[in-house]
Amino acid sequence: QLKQDWNPPIYAFFVPEPTIEYVEGQHSHVFWCMAKGCRKGVQQFLDKSDAQLTGNMCKHIRGWWGEDIFHQASQTKNATVACEAVKNYVKNGLLKVAFDCKGKVGYSHRQHTKIETRIELVCWVAESGRPFEIVGDPSFQTLMKTGHLEYYIPSPDTVTHDVLSMFACMWQKLATKLQSYEGKLSFGTDTWTLPNH
Repeated sequence: QLKQDWNPPIYAFFVPEPTIEYVEGQHSHVFWCMAKGCRKGVQQFLDKSDAQLTGNMCKHIRGWWGEDIFHQASQTKNATVACEAVKNYVKNGLLKVAFDCKGKVGYSHRQHTKIETRIELVCWVAESGRPFEIVGDPSFQTLMKTGHLEYYIPSPDTVTHDVLSMFACMWQKLATKLQSYEGKLSFGTDTWTLPNH
């Protein structure tokens, strides 16, 4: 009978049959995550008013599976539809495997597509302050293509174009968000911690 309440999409990430545990006399269900390498369960106490809340489950899934698959599944109607989305995600090799509970790094099971490579390079050069020309560096090319000679690496001009396009897109989104804010805004700049000053 309780299964009827397990309809939200978040349940698609857990083993269908939870285990039953008693903690200090309190009845609980433990839902076990299906992510590869994850051996943790999320506990729901049935004797409490928040027994049907899924906040802890969502937090766990964001950490182990990643925001992208969590968002994809959340857009579905129910757990049944979400199960198919999760299966497709795993089948396509996009399942992220976490190696640590804090500061974890996620990796894909398959090689990046061309568009994914371009997106990753935009994030890398922008966040790490790398020059656009680094993608043409012979050593970088060796690291990327060893064992994968067919691996696509965009030209420095393509990376430059992608970074500028992304900047324009984010600038527009930020402008729209700020313009729609009805309260007061305060801006400050922290230049003291910049390594070049």
